[in-house]
Amino acid sequence: MGRVSVETGRLAPDAVQSMFDRISPVYDAMNRTMTLGLDRRWRRLAAEAAVHKGDRVLDACCGTGDLALAALRRGGKVTGVDFSARMLDRARAKSSQVEWLQADALALPFADGAFDAATVGFGVRNLDDLDRGFVELRRVLRVGGRLAILEITRPSGLLAPFYRLWFDRFVPRLGRVLPGGDAYTYLPASVRRFPGPEGLAEQLRAAGFSDVRWRTFAGGIVALHTGVAA
Repeated sequence: MGRVSVETGRLAPDAVQSMFDRISPVYDAMNRTMTLGLDRRWRRLAAEAAVHKGDRVLDACCGTGDLALAALRRGGKVTGVDFSARMLDRARAKSSQVEWLQADALALPFADGAFDAATVGFGVRNLDDLDRGFVELRRVLRVGGRLAILEITRPSGLLAPFYRLWFDRFVPRLGRVLPGGDAYTYLPASVRRFPGPEGLAEQLRAAGFSDVRWRTFAGGIVALHTGVAA
């Protein structure tokens, strides 16, 4: 796993869990601030890319539930899973129409092929074993099931200097005055060590997904990957 610290962007699973428990009160507000409110649109686009009316939908690493709710608005029958109890408390307060479960995304408590679609919003970066996480998502999807993954990535070109100033300097400083502020040092560090869009696509293909594609938003700061369970 390599060196473990917020500065390296790698934490043990129990440390990630406790970190998200601590930041749950400010998680939504920080998302709006860091993305200038665009994260809601990106989640809507992710749901549109994967969810059809009547689908059984898994939203893994669901956090406070915004992507699960976007899937619900698409007409899905949604199960949201996260291993942070405090994040799930926030999600439950938003909707009783979603089934919210505390569980590990690396060992999902569902049968093979249980879902028609799966989504993950800004969560796979925190998995202790990314390849295993993708294999597990493939396992719980039926053949032909659709996957959509939103994740922060590293832009190139004109936006790169602004991104570094905002994400590597401003966000950690803002985090110092918030509960669980070390999370906002961990966040940019975890993005720096995360694979880029092409690398992530290759890992999805290796896990059993076909027709893997991606598009980027906000000048390449966020990527939406989609694929089909082969």
